[in-house]
Amino acid sequence: MSLRVVRADVNQPSPRPGDTAATDPALDLVLDNPAWASLTGAHAHLGEGNDLARRFRSDVSPFSAVRDWSDPDVWAAILDLVGYDADFLAAPHEDVPVPAGWAHGNTLHGVQLVETAQVAARPDEEAVVLGAADVPEMIDLVERAQPGPFLTRTHELGRYVGLRRDGRLVAMAGERLRPGGWVELSAVATDERYRGQGLASRLALDVVHHARERGERTFLHATADNTTAIRLYEHLGFALRRGVTFGSVRTPAAP
Repeated sequence: MSLRVVRADVNQPSPRPGDTAATDPALDLVLDNPAWASLTGAHAHLGEGNDLARRFRSDVSPFSAVRDWSDPDVWAAILDLVGYDADFLAAPHEDVPVPAGWAHGNTLHGVQLVETAQVAARPDEEAVVLGAADVPEMIDLVERAQPGPFLTRTHELGRYVGLRRDGRLVAMAGERLRPGGWVELSAVATDERYRGQGLASRLALDVVHHARERGERTFLHATADNTTAIRLYEHLGFALRRGVTFGSVRTPAAP
């Protein structure tokens, strides 16, 4: 696998505030903590928490985030948010020790990719916008294709589109996290019987197109071992920005 890595150009002029087109993804620190930026920005109304720890509402998304793992008060903030003997779906860096009584959950290595100018974004005339009435079909497709978690209100995170065959939803894609100036491509799923027809690519390019229309750029996450998906996104023009680790911590049992 030969992903093109986005690198900072030290000779590039500093972007103006709000000028996302001029922002170098390698320097855009909002992408280092996109869940927190989303939960304190565009998706604040879909989350709950405090100044140090936040999470999405349970019917929207399982993801959580903290402002800064190095803040010594972050552990009390998490405990205040989720309570004792509970999982918090975010994990500190390996060099940040968890307090006594806390435990690391399973970890999963992944990658973060960002769009480049090579992405030939375009609207798909056959794509239909999906909403609340389509949730049962969307959940059914996600359960079969397994692109990642999708709940009853996940569609409220952004714009979701799909393709139908004989009235049945066979492919979908949409928007998840919304850190400032960026939107996360997510829930890219295709019915097994319709794979190999380029449906996922068409919908991904549609998502990128409409994000650009709003002045936003697109990024995404994939597990590091999902080489098929990573190759697809590289072929579309996405580039590796950094590696990421998905994980969780469990709060102590009640005293």
